[in-house]
Amino acid sequence: MISVESETTVTWGHAALELVVDVSPDGPVSVRSLAAGTRVLPRSAQPLVELMVASEGRGQVSQRFVETAVGRRMLFAGSSLATDGRWSELHLDLRDERTGLVARTTFRTVDGVAACQVTTTVTNRGDSAALLLGATSFAAGFPGARIEDVDLLRADSEWLGEGRWVRHPLRDSVPDLDLRMHGQDGRGRVAAVSTGTWSTGTHLPTAGLVDRHTGQAWLWQIEHNGPWHWEVGERLDSVYFALLGPTDLEHQWQCRLEPGESFTTVPVSVAVSDDGLDGAIAALSAHRRELLRPHPERSTLPVVFNDYMNTLMGDPTTAKLLPLIDAAAEVGAEVFCVDAGWYDDGGNWWDSVGEWQPSTTRFPGGLEEVLTHIRDRGMVPGLWLEPEVIGVRSPMADRLPANAFLKRGGIRLVEQDRYHLDLRHPAAVEHLNAVVDRLVGDLGVGYLKLDYNVDPGAGTDVAADSVGAGLLAHNRAHLAWLDKVLDRHPHLILENCASGAMRMDYAMLSRLQLQSTSDQQDHLRYPPIAVSAPMSVLPEQSASWAYPQPDMPAEDFAYSLCTGMLGRLYLSGRLDLMSVEQLASVRAAVRVHREMRSGLTRAVPLWPLGLPAWSDPWLSLALKVGDVTYLAVWQRDGDGSGVSLALPHLRGTDIDVDVLYPRELPAWTCNWNSGAGSLTVVPSGPAKAAARLFRIVSPPTEGSTR
Repeated sequence: MISVESETTVTWGHAALELVVDVSPDGPVSVRSLAAGTRVLPRSAQPLVELMVASEGRGQVSQRFVETAVGRRMLFAGSSLATDGRWSELHLDLRDERTGLVARTTFRTVDGVAACQVTTTVTNRGDSAALLLGATSFAAGFPGARIEDVDLLRADSEWLGEGRWVRHPLRDSVPDLDLRMHGQDGRGRVAAVSTGTWSTGTHLPTAGLVDRHTGQAWLWQIEHNGPWHWEVGERLDSVYFALLGPTDLEHQWQCRLEPGESFTTVPVSVAVSDDGLDGAIAALSAHRRELLRPHPERSTLPVVFNDYMNTLMGDPTTAKLLPLIDAAAEVGAEVFCVDAGWYDDGGNWWDSVGEWQPSTTRFPGGLEEVLTHIRDRGMVPGLWLEPEVIGVRSPMADRLPANAFLKRGGIRLVEQDRYHLDLRHPAAVEHLNAVVDRLVGDLGVGYLKLDYNVDPGAGTDVAADSVGAGLLAHNRAHLAWLDKVLDRHPHLILENCASGAMRMDYAMLSRLQLQSTSDQQDHLRYPPIAVSAPMSVLPEQSASWAYPQPDMPAEDFAYSLCTGMLGRLYLSGRLDLMSVEQLASVRAAVRVHREMRSGLTRAVPLWPLGLPAWSDPWLSLALKVGDVTYLAVWQRDGDGSGVSLALPHLRGTDIDVDVLYPRELPAWTCNWNSGAGSLTVVPSGPAKAAARLFRIVSPPTEGSTR
C-alpha cells in the first residue's frame, strides 16, 4: 500500500489501483485520477464532496447535485490511513469554515483489486444546527476524457424485464452547448433515480463510463437497499458523475445535524480499468467478492429446486410435494424450497400473511412430514418467507404496537392490502426473530427465500427529521437485522428475492447468498435477463430459473435449462411428470453444472455479442475461469444461419470446443478464426428456440504443463 501526501496532492493505492487527489489551496479537493495504473492528468474542478445545505444551497442554480456552495468552499484538512482486515483505508478530511461542517471521505480497497468502496461522513462542528438536504458519497470528473469519446452504460429494470442494458455515446444525451463560449458549467444531467424500497425496480444502481479512444472505464454501484441517485453531466473541463443515497429533491429526505452530530452516506463502489468494459467488470466482480460476508455456502454452491415457477405456483400440498421432492432428489438437487402458500389454510393468503404458522389443511400430517422427507432424500429443506410485511387481515396486525409499522401522519401505510413493518421498532424485530428462530430451530429449515412484494413509498415520519430519513433508518435497521440472523444461524442460506429482482443491490447481496434474477415465466424471454445479470450480480450469486416442462419440445427443454447454467442453477418444473428421457436430460444438466460450479467464485463474465438487447435474436454469455471459457449461446426465432461470437482473449490460439449440454440433441457446427478471435456457431437447423453450452480450452503446447 502506498500513501504520499504533498502540498498539492495525496496519492494512495497499490499495484492495481492508484488514487490521486488534488488538495492544493487554490482549488477544490478533487479526484485527479483513479486508475489501474499511473496516469498524468490535468486536475478536475469537480469537488470530491458535494453538500446541499438548506442555508447555503448551490453556487450555480440547477437540479444537479454538484456546484453546491459548501462543496465549492471545502478545504483539505488532512489525511490518515487505517486497516480493517484485508481492507486498507484512506481517510480524507475536509472542512468548511463558514458553516463549521466537516466531511471525512473514506476510500477502502483490497490489495490487487482495481476498485474501491467510498463513503462520506458529515459532522457539524459549528455553533448552530445545519439542515442537510443531500450529500454525495462520491463525486469526480472522468479524467482526461473528451465527452465526444465517452460512452454511458446504464440499465433500466422492471418486474419481468430486469437489467435491460444500453450503451450509447454520452453526447447523444448531453447536447453540445458550447459551454466555453458561455464560460459556465452546464446545468443539465443524465440521471437515474430510484425511489422507495425497490432499489432496482426502475433503474439499476450499477452504471459506468467508457472512453472509446483510450479504453479507460469506470463502473460504479450504489450499495443501498432503498432510494438512491446517480448522475452524469458536462462541466467546462470534463465529464463528471456523482453518486448519492436519498435526497430532499427526489426522496423527501433531510437530516438535521445539531452541533456535534454526524451523518454517513450510503456506500458506493467504483471499479476502474484501462481495458474497457471487460476489464472494469472483471475488477468490479473481484471487488464484489471482497464485499461478501463469509458463509460456508460459498464453498458448496448447492443446486436449488424451488416448487413455484411454472410448477405449483403458490399452491403446495403434501400430495403434490412428495413426488416432486423425490424427482428433485433423483436429478441431483441439493436444496428443496417450498415456496409461497405453506402457511395458508383458506386459499386467499395475500392479505393474511405475517404469523407464518404452517397450514394444517395443506399438510394433514404436518409440514414437518414434508420437511423430513426433504432431509431423508438428502436435501436441505427451505421455505419461502416475506418477513417485512403483515397482511391487513393477519392476526399480527393487531398484536404488534402501532409504531411497529411504517406510518405517515399517524396512519399506517397500506400497499396492496399489506402493512409494512418498521424495523427500527424492537417489537417488529422481536417478532421476526421469533419467526426465523422457530422455522430454523424447531422445523430444521436450512434455507429461506426472502421475498419482498410491496414498496411502501417515500418512508415514515415517525421519530424522523423527514419521511426519507425515516426510511433510510429503516433500511439500515433491516440490514442490521439480517446480520444478526446470520450471526445466530451461520449455516442458514438466505436467498434475496423481491418480486424477482426488485431489490438487487449490494447492500443486500453483500449479506445474502444468492439472488433470484426474475419472475419471468416465459422461457423465451428469460435469456436476456440471465445474460445481463453478471453486470449486477456475481455469477455465483446469480440464480436464474431453469424450468423445463414435460410438454416442451426437446430444443425448448434444453433452452430453458441452459438459461440457468452460467450462474446458480435454480431448478423448477414438473419433474414428477417427466419421461425417463427428460429426467435424464435434467440430470445431465445438473451434473454439468456441478462440475462447473467450483469455478464460479473465480469466474469473469464476458459478452461475445455485447450486452444483450431485449429482442435480440441471438444472445451469448461467457464465463472465463482460468484457461477455461464456458460459453452459452441462445437462438431465438432464428433462421439457422448462425452467428459469430467475439472471444478476443483467445485470439491467436488454437482451441478445443466441446458441447457440455445438451449432448443428446443435434450438434451445432463451430468454426474458429484464430486471427480474428471469432467463433462462428451454426445451429443444426432453424428453430424458435435453441441453446447450447460449450466448454472452450486452448490445448497445451508441446512441453507445457497445466
